[in-house]
Amino acid sequence: MQIFRSVARNLSYTRAAEELNLTQPAVFTQVRHLQENVGSPLIERIGKRLFLTEAGEVVLASAHDILGELERLDMRLAELRGMTRGRLRVCVVSTAKYDIPRRLGDFCRMYPGIDVSLTVGNREELLSRFAANEDDLYVLGTVPKGIEADWHQYAENPIVVIAAPDHPLAGKSKIKPSDIAGEAFIMREKGSGTRIATERFFSGEGISPTVRMELGANEAISEAVMARLGISVISRGSARLELQAGKLVELNVNGFPILRHWHVAWPKGKRISVGADAFLKILLEEI
Repeated sequence: MQIFRSVARNLSYTRAAEELNLTQPAVFTQVRHLQENVGSPLIERIGKRLFLTEAGEVVLASAHDILGELERLDMRLAELRGMTRGRLRVCVVSTAKYDIPRRLGDFCRMYPGIDVSLTVGNREELLSRFAANEDDLYVLGTVPKGIEADWHQYAENPIVVIAAPDHPLAGKSKIKPSDIAGEAFIMREKGSGTRIATERFFSGEGISPTVRMELGANEAISEAVMARLGISVISRGSARLELQAGKLVELNVNGFPILRHWHVAWPKGKRISVGADAFLKILLEEI
């Protein structure tokens, strides 16, 4: 059921295998066994794309219910045992992966009996997992309006302009946004929290930046900027090591850094586990 749920969400055996740390043949075999047990095809291939059959939609709905009940059982048993055993599943947007592992390290040292899983994805992938209630807690820059969620703000996430060290504007103070309007920008994909904040800022300045390249990973953006392909607007935390090493510089542009915050969220009304509650306290203790 867990494997089928992952395949159904990704509509890809390969991506499900990567997500579950299994081989693609193993994932395919398990879905085939499930289809044989159900007695109906659950997934069909049309061209190069996978689609759920009507039976697949029914099984997926039941999978959510069954796995959800098993998770609630685990949670109740963990509460009876205290914090000696249990699970914690955290899903974070890719930019948060530079901060959350340190906090999870603190948690694991305090509660060594809790099994922890960390899933990293872009904003769209996180919201898909949120809608399916696949994790205990979700960390993202902004909680979208229109989704039923409980959440807390827990840390600053400043957005800065970065450039190569030998950029003509490096070291200058009080740079006007109009001074960088003609630069080639390396941007995150549309829909990412950083991209939304950047576009909102430039729109307020009456500027439409020229996007030379869109990249889905912060590491790739840093590499592109170091290669002098352009400048970028990025979370300071995601470029922390490169900035400290002098491989990148932060441009002193008026209006920056854009001060944003990290948020930890979970589906509204969800009874979070004792492990999730303990990790939530670690996140909030620095406020």
